[in-house]
Amino acid sequence: MSSETIPSQPSSDTGPARPAAALRAWQRRALTKYLTVGPRDFLAVATPGAGKTTFALRVAAELLGDRTVDQITVVAPTEHLKHQWAESAARVGIALDSRFSNSTGQTSSDYQGVVVTYAQIASHPFKHRVRTEARRTLVILDEIHHGGDAKSWGEGIREAFDGATRRLALTGTPFRSDDSPIPFVTYEPDNEGLMRSKADHAYGYSDALADGVVRPVVFLAYSGEARWRNSAGDEFTARLGEPLSAEQTARAWRTALDPAGEWIPAVLHAADVRLGQLRAGGMPDAGGLVIATDQTVARDYAKLLTSITGEEPTVVLSDDPTASRRIAEFAASNQKWMVAVRMVSEGVDVPRLAVGVYATSASTPLYFAQAIGRFVRSRSKGETASVFLPSVPVLLDLASQLEAQRDHVLGKPHREKDGLDDDLLADANRQKDEPGEEEKAFTSLGADAELDQVIYDGSSFGTATFSGTAEEADYLGLPGLLDAEQMRALLRQRQSDQLERKAKEEQAQVRQAPPEVADRVAAAGQLAQLRRELNSLVAMHHHRTGKPHGVIHGELRRVCGGPPTAIASVEQLTDRISTLRQW
Repeated sequence: MSSETIPSQPSSDTGPARPAAALRAWQRRALTKYLTVGPRDFLAVATPGAGKTTFALRVAAELLGDRTVDQITVVAPTEHLKHQWAESAARVGIALDSRFSNSTGQTSSDYQGVVVTYAQIASHPFKHRVRTEARRTLVILDEIHHGGDAKSWGEGIREAFDGATRRLALTGTPFRSDDSPIPFVTYEPDNEGLMRSKADHAYGYSDALADGVVRPVVFLAYSGEARWRNSAGDEFTARLGEPLSAEQTARAWRTALDPAGEWIPAVLHAADVRLGQLRAGGMPDAGGLVIATDQTVARDYAKLLTSITGEEPTVVLSDDPTASRRIAEFAASNQKWMVAVRMVSEGVDVPRLAVGVYATSASTPLYFAQAIGRFVRSRSKGETASVFLPSVPVLLDLASQLEAQRDHVLGKPHREKDGLDDDLLADANRQKDEPGEEEKAFTSLGADAELDQVIYDGSSFGTATFSGTAEEADYLGLPGLLDAEQMRALLRQRQSDQLERKAKEEQAQVRQAPPEVADRVAAAGQLAQLRRELNSLVAMHHHRTGKPHGVIHGELRRVCGGPPTAIASVEQLTDRISTLRQW
């Protein structure tokens, strides 16, 4: 059947048929491919906010309509997402029971299927196998990478759905790298001889951005000098964003996120200013989300936001039985801020979220992509998203590679290479309300905040400026409605204006300063000049080749080596400029 002649969804016993909603171009292409081939297994990889749920429900409607299947089973990662799936299905005339329980094992004949969690399947896989084989079943596996979360989860879905008529797997975030294949995913050898997952249809962030399906994301990275004391009474100082040991980075990062310090209140204030700019500039209902490491600091951040904004934010905690209701109420309200630990990291749909504060120590590509995915859903032309984060190398790297797509690679060596640390993700998601020995041996003394740089489309803009300055206000005051090219042009102009002011100030300082100070000022100016030159050359290469800026920066790093542009040395930047000129 042609994707251009897709009928209305079939009626359920609970209401009349609903007219088919218009599909986006990628959804039409994926649906055409699916209906043409009619595969038993199909993996769709699409960036968060692209509309995987809409695509899957259209597939379900088609298969129910032509009697290929008799019932639907959706497997979701969380309880909240179960209900969200049922609500989305109801809007297109498909009735799914999201309150199905293993204990009863049955649902009303009024429903055309059920929604369950991976944990439900893992606890009683045989019960679900019997149900699946009793009728022709389409199984939709939402965020299929969870099939690799735990051995029992992978084994559970394989046991339960091995006999399913059709299986549709969905994911929008990077797969992990490990030794266990994810059930119902096809693997093929890559150029290095490693087995790599193969998507039947892929739609990345850069594709979605070009189509206007997702918002441009601007990252505002804040550095600052952090101070802490160890159990022996020794005091340490380190600067976020500078090359540090792993231990120094972790402690400086944690000091910055301390709600009793100066860094997080300054960043929350800047984020609220940005939110106000978006609300005044064309997104009157724009909302903000603070992603916290644990429940204790989440409550503390909520108190800080109350004092900054005069409005109490919504706080969503993973063990709160009212969490789903709170998220739904926030989504439908005009409230400014929500603070969450785990509940809004994956799949949760609050389209008005446009400003984020990444105030967590989680640093895996998977968690980062899940978090940023909460802000990218586009509702109307020109909407942008702004995410505030600590200026630490791992996050700067992830921000500059937002467009990168990762497949699932079988083989432990790639876990370290790609930074896909499952233990880190699990640790970041674990409740840490009780301090351990390490926490007791460490006392944060505070950290000041300064806007280090702005990252957009893989490029770094701006030079360091203290919180509360006119230079910071220039970036916080970016118009709220801009398309991707307008955002890039405006950031270039902001940077040019800032560098011009800095150059005049530095010239005055050099004339008056001792030689050693003058050398440091000159070095900082040289770095800024080289970054600007590299970004200009990347822009030229983009217009010549059509490749996204982030992809070009990534290719340069693979050829020349070294860290992201934001933290590269003079020598590394010079090498990349020379390489790009040769290209």
